[in-house]
Amino acid sequence: MPQVNRLARTTCPYCGVGCGVTATLESGQLIAVEGDREHPANYGRLCVKGTALHETLGAQGRLLMPRVDGQEVSWEQALTVTAERLQAQRTAHGPQTVAAYLSGQLLTEDYYVANKLFKGFLGTPHLDTNSRLCMASAVAGYKRAFGADAVPCSYEDLEEAELVVLVGSNLAWNHPVLYQRLKIAKERNPLMRVVVIDPRVTDTCEMADLYLGIRPGSDAYLFNGLLAWMDDHNRLDAVYLERHTEGLDDALGAAKQSAGSVEAVAHECDVDPERLETFYYWFASQLHVVTLYSQGVNQSSSGTDKCNAIINCHLAGGKIGLPGAGPFSITGQPNAMGGREVGGLANQLAAHMDYHTPGARELVSRFWTTQHLTPVLPDAPGYKAVELFDAIERGEISALWVMATNPAVSMPDGEKVRRALAKCPLVIVSECVANTDLLPFADIVLPASGWSEKDGTVTNSERRISRQRGLLPAPGEAKHDWWILCEVAKRLGWGEAFDYTQPWEIFDEHARLSGYENSGDTQRLFDISGLAGLGQSAYDALAPIQWPVTQQAPRGTARLFEDGRFATPNGRAKLLPITPRPPAQALSDDYPLRLNTGRIRDQWHTMTRTARAPRLMNHRAEPFIELHPEDAARAGLTDQGLARLTAAAGEYRGRVRVSHAQRRGEVFVPMHWTDCFTKQGRSGALIQGYTDPLSGQPEAKQGAVAVSKLLAAWQATLLLANGLDAPSSPWCRSDYWARIPMASCTRWQLADSQPVADWLAQVAAWCGVPASLWCDDPATGRLRAAGVVNGRLCWWLMVGPPDELPGLAWLEARFNDATLETRHRRRLLAGCDDGAVDTGPVVCSCHQVGQASIVKAIHAGDTSVEALGARLACGTQCGSCLPELKAILEEERPHARAKQTANTEVA
Repeated sequence: MPQVNRLARTTCPYCGVGCGVTATLESGQLIAVEGDREHPANYGRLCVKGTALHETLGAQGRLLMPRVDGQEVSWEQALTVTAERLQAQRTAHGPQTVAAYLSGQLLTEDYYVANKLFKGFLGTPHLDTNSRLCMASAVAGYKRAFGADAVPCSYEDLEEAELVVLVGSNLAWNHPVLYQRLKIAKERNPLMRVVVIDPRVTDTCEMADLYLGIRPGSDAYLFNGLLAWMDDHNRLDAVYLERHTEGLDDALGAAKQSAGSVEAVAHECDVDPERLETFYYWFASQLHVVTLYSQGVNQSSSGTDKCNAIINCHLAGGKIGLPGAGPFSITGQPNAMGGREVGGLANQLAAHMDYHTPGARELVSRFWTTQHLTPVLPDAPGYKAVELFDAIERGEISALWVMATNPAVSMPDGEKVRRALAKCPLVIVSECVANTDLLPFADIVLPASGWSEKDGTVTNSERRISRQRGLLPAPGEAKHDWWILCEVAKRLGWGEAFDYTQPWEIFDEHARLSGYENSGDTQRLFDISGLAGLGQSAYDALAPIQWPVTQQAPRGTARLFEDGRFATPNGRAKLLPITPRPPAQALSDDYPLRLNTGRIRDQWHTMTRTARAPRLMNHRAEPFIELHPEDAARAGLTDQGLARLTAAAGEYRGRVRVSHAQRRGEVFVPMHWTDCFTKQGRSGALIQGYTDPLSGQPEAKQGAVAVSKLLAAWQATLLLANGLDAPSSPWCRSDYWARIPMASCTRWQLADSQPVADWLAQVAAWCGVPASLWCDDPATGRLRAAGVVNGRLCWWLMVGPPDELPGLAWLEARFNDATLETRHRRRLLAGCDDGAVDTGPVVCSCHQVGQASIVKAIHAGDTSVEALGARLACGTQCGSCLPELKAILEEERPHARAKQTANTEVA
C-alpha cells in the first residue's frame, strides 16, 4: 500500500530570497511543492522556478558513479586517487599550487569543511567561489563602510519604506517573490514611491513611479550627484554624521568635483535633468528609504565604489538602522551569504575574519589546532576567481577542485578559462549532473547529492539562516559534498579534525568558531554562538533566524546598526571619496555596442536544473540578442532573425529580439545558455576579464561588441523522440542550433549557410529513420516531413523559419502515442488537429497560458489583470508574468474597445 502523504519543510535552491518550501512526499517520491506559509522570507509565495522544483528531480541525467580518467570506479578508489594526486602536487610544487573553486549552491556545512581543509590543512589560500562573480563588490563596499560584511536590512524594511530605490535590479524577474511583496506593500501604502534605475526598461518598471534609464556604468555619477545635492539643499543629517560617521568632507569633495550639478550628472548619465532632480528630492526628503541594488551595480570594474556611493548617501542622510531604511544588497544565489560567513572567498579566513584583521589568523589556527602543521594557515589572501584561472594558465596552479559550479561557462574570457582548464595537470570536479561544459576537462569526477537530498543550512540576503533538509536518498552512488571532503581529508592523514558524521556537527563547530574569543575590543559582528550546542534534534527543528544570534539576542537580529555603532575600530561608519570611472571595456569602431548580460525570468544559472522542467523552457526557448529597432535596422536585422555578436574575447549567436526597452547603442543577452543547449551561446565568451581592483568582481555588465546578421540558407525545426536526441548529433555541426527539452520529445532549432540538396536524405541520415510522410514546396524551399516506425512517431521536421510553426502542444502529444491514430496521422504534417487552437508563446509559465489565449480573452471583454486571472488563471500563482500581462493589456485594450463598439453599433 502507498504511504500516506508526508509534508516536509525545506528551502528553495535558487535565488538569494531564500524562500521556504513545503514539499509533499508520497511513497518515497516528492510529488509537489508549494510555498511555506510560515517562512518569513516568502509567507507562502513561490516563483515559477520554485513551483517547478519537483519536476527537476530524478536519476535521469545525474552523475551516478565516480570516474577517474574517464573510467567508472568505486568510491574507495576515487577517494584514494584524489588524495594521492592532491598530495603529489602539493609535495612536488608546494601548497600554493593547490586551489579550490566553490559555489553559492553549496550548503554552509559543505563550504565550512572545504575552507577548513584547503586553507587550514592543505595550507593554500587559493580557495574562492562563484559568489565572486556576483556579490564581491557588495561585500567590499560594506566592509569599507561598516567594518564588516553586514547587510543592515530585512525584507520587512521593503514594506515599511516610504521610498524604495531599485538600482541594477530587475526584481520582477530575478527576485520575483520580493517583487510581489513590494508590490503588495505599495498597494497598501499609497504614499510609497518606487524608483527604478536601470539602462533597460524591464518588467520591474511596471511598478515604478519614476524610471531613470541611465547610461551603463554611470551609477557612481548618479549617487555622487545625490550626495552633493543633499549638501547643497541642507538635507544632510548633521547630528547622525557627527555622532556616528567619519569621512564626510573627503566624500563630499570628491562628489562635488565629479558630479557638482544636476546638469553635469544628467549629461554623464544621459537622463532628463528634471527627472533626475525629482529622484534627488524624493530621496533627500524621506527618512525611510531602502536602496535595493544587485548585479547591475556589482558586476563592474568599479563596482565597490558604486556600492560605497550608494552607502554614502544613506549615511549622510541618517537613512540606516531604522525601519524601512538602509542600503540593501540582494544576493543572487541561495547561499552566497553562507559561503561568505565561513570564509568561502579567497581574501577571507572563516567566520567573517580575514587576513588583515590583527590576530585573526592566529585565532583561527588555535581553534582548528593547526599551529603544529607545516605549512601553517596561509598568511596572505589567495587568488580571486579571475586571477585564479589566470594563474592556472600560467602554470602556477597545478591542482584545482571545482565544486557545484561551471566556470567553463560562467567565467569571463571563457575561451581563456577553457585553455587554462585544459592545461591544468589535475582537475577534480564534484557535480550532480552528468553533462556539463566543465566535465570534459575533469580528471576525477565525483558524483554529488543535489537539492532534496542535501541536508544543511543556507543564509539568504537578509542574513536569515534556514534549513535545507534532505528529503530523498541520493541516486546511485552520489554523496554529500561535506562527506567527500572529509573522506579525502582522512586519507591525507587529518581524520581527527574531519571526523564529522552528520551536518549538525559541522554547523555546531561553525557556530562555536563564530563566538570564539568574540568579545571586548576584538568583537566581531558575525556571531551565531547562540546556535552552538543544538544537537541533532534541535538542528533538525531549527526555524529560520537572522544573525547575529547570541545570548543577548537568542531570537536573532532583524536590523543592524540601530544604535548607530558600527563594526569599525572606533565604532563609526566611513563615508568614502568616490571618483567615477568609465567601464574598462571601451567601445570602438570595431566594437561599437555596449553589452549587458543577465538572467531571464524562468531560467537559473547554466540551466542544469531548470532545463529539467520543460515548461520553464517555454518563455524564452533560445538564446537571444535584444537590441533597439534603430540598431537592428542599421545591421539589417529583423525580429526573430538570427544574428551574431563578436567581441575581443569571443563570439555569441542568438535569435534577435527587437525592443524599445533597449537604449540605442546597447544590447542585452542572457547568461544561461551553454554548449549543452546551443552553439556559441555563452555570454561569458564576450566578456573580457577586467575586474574591480578591490573586490575582484568581473565587469559583466559593460562589454563591447559588434552585431551582424548570421547568414542562413535555411532554418528548420526538428522534433525528436526521447532516445534519438544526443548532444553530439550530426546536426550540431550546423552554424546555429538550440536544443530545447520538452516533456515528450526534444526540439531543435537549426540553421546553416550551406544549402541542403535533398532534405529527405539529410534527415534520414541524421536520425537513422527515413521519412514516412512529407510535403514540400521547391519554389519557397519549405518542407514538412515525419518519420514513423511501427505506428510510432520518431521525428518531425519543418524547413522554414520558426515563426511558421504551429503551436507544438498537439505535435508533442503525438510522441506519447504508442500507435498513431489514422486521424492524427493525416494531420501530422499540418502539425495540429482539426479545430486545434494555437495558444501562442507562453506568457504564464505556472499555468502554461499563451499570448493568443490572453489576447482572445481581452477581446472577449476581460480587460483587467483580475479578469484574465479569473478566466485563464494567468498571473494568479507566482505573479512573475503580471508585468507582461499588463503590457499585453495596454496594447490590446484599444482593439478590444473598438471591437465592442462595432458590435454595439451593429446591434
